[in-house]
Amino acid sequence: MNYLAADDRYDSMDYRRCGRSGVRLPAVSLGLWHNFGDTAPLETQRAILRRAFDRGVTHFDLANNYGPPPGSAEANFGTHFRNDFRPYRDELFIATKAGYDMWPGPYGEFGSRKYMLASLDQSLGRMGLDYVDVFYSHRYDPDTPLEETMGALDTAVRQGKALYAGISNYPAEQHRQATDILRGLGTPLLIHQAAYSMLHRAPENGVLDAVGETGTSLIAFSPLAQGQLTDRYLNGVPADSRMAVGHFLRRDALTEEKLTLLHALNKLAGERGQTLAQLALAWVLRDPRVVSVLLGASSVAQLDQNLAVLESAPLTEGELAEIDRISAAGGVTVPGAGRD
Repeated sequence: MNYLAADDRYDSMDYRRCGRSGVRLPAVSLGLWHNFGDTAPLETQRAILRRAFDRGVTHFDLANNYGPPPGSAEANFGTHFRNDFRPYRDELFIATKAGYDMWPGPYGEFGSRKYMLASLDQSLGRMGLDYVDVFYSHRYDPDTPLEETMGALDTAVRQGKALYAGISNYPAEQHRQATDILRGLGTPLLIHQAAYSMLHRAPENGVLDAVGETGTSLIAFSPLAQGQLTDRYLNGVPADSRMAVGHFLRRDALTEEKLTLLHALNKLAGERGQTLAQLALAWVLRDPRVVSVLLGASSVAQLDQNLAVLESAPLTEGELAEIDRISAAGGVTVPGAGRD
């Protein structure tokens, strides 16, 4: 059956301006990191993508190495794009990245011009796209001059293979340098993607300040700390969970101290009439320098539950202070709280 997007798809989503640009991104974006490789059923993927767009999620985030295996998320997205989303291309904001290991030899990872531009061509081929809306340097490469990596992003934009340039997982000082280089080239930096959640607050130690100073925006990946900030682990480690598999998230991450922290946050969420996941997303979105949170989803139901964050009341100063107190007591590094 041909897909027809919902007529009311833009009625309930909150769209936020990305830095000083003309781009507005949905507060909740869909990340295709884990659940769109060859290990996930195509029909499930298709249902999630359709439902996301029907709910106003216009931003789909990919990278060359997403899968498993690497490249398969882009290839599978290409199938869904061809079957369902081609008529809506101008309503979509599609991202991909290059930086991690993708093929053998010295040119298959990091930040060289050779790797970056070759990877983008491969990504466009897998997805069946003429261009992506934003192309990221996926990680800072200390061994390649930043001018070379940023020059590759500039070339991608000038070639029409990307509309905007982004960086991901960069330290604050390199963010500033990248911004200056790209501005000088005439291709302003649009966005910085970084891991940010109530359990991982590293961007508060400089990156968020750099984003604010340079007039860019942060888009947060892993805002649920790969599922830890959901009800999934409140009673232990489910056999089918990410933590049980142990690839990106290990069992030893779920300490007694962590469980106590999660239960305390879950209690606060309940007092607000929310799930723990909804509280976690509302907390990341509280900062105006954060333009969007990137959510993965393994089902339509999970996606819908998390999108309910759009209906939540803003966190009060008292609630934010309580989250800081709970987090610091639970071993999270809270900037300004004096605990490592």
